[in-house]
Amino acid sequence: MARSRYLRSARERPEHDSGTGLAAFLTDVADEITDDPSHRVLPVPLDDVSALALARHRAALAPRFLLPEQSEEQLLKVADKAALAETCAALGLPHPRTELPTEEDEAAAMAWALGLPVIAKWSRPWLLPSGVGLRSTSIVRSLAEVRELYARAPEAGSRLLLQEMLPAGRDLDWFFHGYVDSAGGCATGATGRKERSWPNGAGLTAVGRWTVNPDVDRAARALFEALDYRGVCDLDFRLDPATGAYHLLDVNPRPGAQFRLFADPAGLDVVRALHLDLTGRRVPPHSPVYGRRFLVENYAALSLLASPRRRYAAEPGAARQRTEYAWCAADDPRPALAMGRAWLGHLLRRALSVLRGRFAAWRARPATAATAPAARSSSSSSSSSSHQLTPR
Repeated sequence: MARSRYLRSARERPEHDSGTGLAAFLTDVADEITDDPSHRVLPVPLDDVSALALARHRAALAPRFLLPEQSEEQLLKVADKAALAETCAALGLPHPRTELPTEEDEAAAMAWALGLPVIAKWSRPWLLPSGVGLRSTSIVRSLAEVRELYARAPEAGSRLLLQEMLPAGRDLDWFFHGYVDSAGGCATGATGRKERSWPNGAGLTAVGRWTVNPDVDRAARALFEALDYRGVCDLDFRLDPATGAYHLLDVNPRPGAQFRLFADPAGLDVVRALHLDLTGRRVPPHSPVYGRRFLVENYAALSLLASPRRRYAAEPGAARQRTEYAWCAADDPRPALAMGRAWLGHLLRRALSVLRGRFAAWRARPATAATAPAARSSSSSSSSSSHQLTPR
């Protein structure tokens, strides 16, 4: 993203987001944007840790920055996966059965009761250290995997959740993007259908389409109202075919990766609505473009290779709507080229790692039967060998 022609400058975020450090860092960036301290700047968090840090230090940042009226406590009710389960239970919103084990044997027992495979999540994924191989969400298929994952809780920095895995299938995964303005209204909000994901069935959106879904829309707005939420939010839902209920799976208190799917003909999306509202201007009505598609090129290719069969029902007239690409843009090609180079290097490293593993396994294989001593043919030796056989 730093290669974009529309980006004026890029900075590495501070390692520690203490109140004074974060305020000083952002003030330096604001000084680059405007020399007038009375002109406040709009920061847009693109991950949970940034959204929580801005809310935590809102009082110190407010004189120089435009921020929605929300507290860290409000955000943690949905950003923390354990707190989200409690929030859904309190509000009566459908949510997959969730367990929070306190020790290893209990984790295995809970996974067995939920029914393998189960979804394993870290309650505060933004605390996960990089480079240790831990994913925020994973599918575990055995009790041994559950025990192994639970043993890494101290390393992960937050609690492990075990969640019932709702069946994946065609037209079951949905999402909602919206902006709740200063008055509590959500005029800029829309629902979309996840047509492909990576990893398949339990990952981020690889292909999504703007599709109307009144049930998902009502559930999202009910959550905003109950929490008195302000700002941009991204919610994931999955339909349970057995009950017909849309279960709230995840809430991100910030723009989701596919927020540009919901750009209307005038270019209005949730980030532009945020900017207009916090600068005291009128947010125009959001005009739906049903059938519009969003495609993340690298993840869509992997999903297509893993599952060539179409995982969604065709929508009449959808082919006439524009596709918004995550990386490719005719007027700004350098980010796509940089992504392509990075992914090519990533795939080559993965392929090399697989080849090294196979070569090591080949080197370590046991001696073949051809090099073993020949068996004796006498009756006494045959009788002796039969006593060494142990039935399974």
